Amino acid sequence: MLAVGITLVVFVLTQLVPSNAVATNLGEQASGDPAAVAAFKSHYGLDRPLPVRYGLYLKHLAQGDLGQSSLTHDAVTHDLGQFIPATAELALYSIVIAAVFGIAFGVIAAMRRNRPTDHVLRVVSLGGISMPTFWIALVALYLGFFKLGWFPGAERLDPGVTPPPSKSGLYTIDALLVGRWGLFVQALHHLVLPALVLAAFNVSLLTRYTRSAVLEVVGNDYVRAARAKGLPERVVVTRYILRAALPSVVTVLGLVFANVLTGAVLVEKIFSWPGVGQYAYQAAVNLDVPAIAGVSLFVAVVYITVNFIVDVLYGVIDPRIRVR
Repeated sequence: MLAVGITLVVFVLTQLVPSNAVATNLGEQASGDPAAVAAFKSHYGLDRPLPVRYGLYLKHLAQGDLGQSSLTHDAVTHDLGQFIPATAELALYSIVIAAVFGIAFGVIAAMRRNRPTDHVLRVVSLGGISMPTFWIALVALYLGFFKLGWFPGAERLDPGVTPPPSKSGLYTIDALLVGRWGLFVQALHHLVLPALVLAAFNVSLLTRYTRSAVLEVVGNDYVRAARAKGLPERVVVTRYILRAALPSVVTVLGLVFANVLTGAVLVEKIFSWPGVGQYAYQAAVNLDVPAIAGVSLFVAVVYITVNFIVDVLYGVIDPRIRVR
């Protein structure tokens, strides 16, 4: 039902966009080839009532037909297949950075509650949540590329460099699979700035959530009992405190992923990253309705899938919870 609801919302919104689908998709043919216009209208049901059009829309979706982009003149499914790997690679590294540093900083802040370290981390995390992602991206690009020259400012590889043979579409993974270490380092170098920028908000978010979750369990009896046994503090933190706090942190991962998807549009635009975000931006600017609808459906499906996985993981991590 949720999937049907999403398709209905996307369909209605596309019908509200002030765009001539025939002229946009057929170009000069729209005025010079009545047969092409009639065939286009018949295929997408543009000459029929809205309920019939929605039924045809669902039929095309079931066949994997998201329409044709008026900007690239290719099938939207083909375009998404070209752009998804770049976004997936950026999102993967961004989420890993956010999870590692956000959870670590949250634990450190909680274990040093009301000490200078805690105060610094709380202020920094508050700043990370408050600052817009596009502003962080612009500052990072100015400092990292224009001012210091430490990082490349655009694209996934240096100009003129041939990508590795595509197996996963992720350049770092593909470079490792074929043993091209230099290309792996270069692809990773290009990822650093956009991945850090995209992770900034989520690091701050996870820091605050992890700190709160750890503080809720740090005073429990089993933690005091573990310390009374003389266990090293590292063991107490990892095996008892963090393990008990982890279910609360896992529930935030769905929100983290949503932040990555929404932030990717601006980050990819600023860093000229050829991903779904860049594709969505160009589609919105040029009123490419099929592309906008295709990206919206893709994001919705991925978001639902990720949240389902998070719910399952929550049940696996916490034995008291069972997904029925």
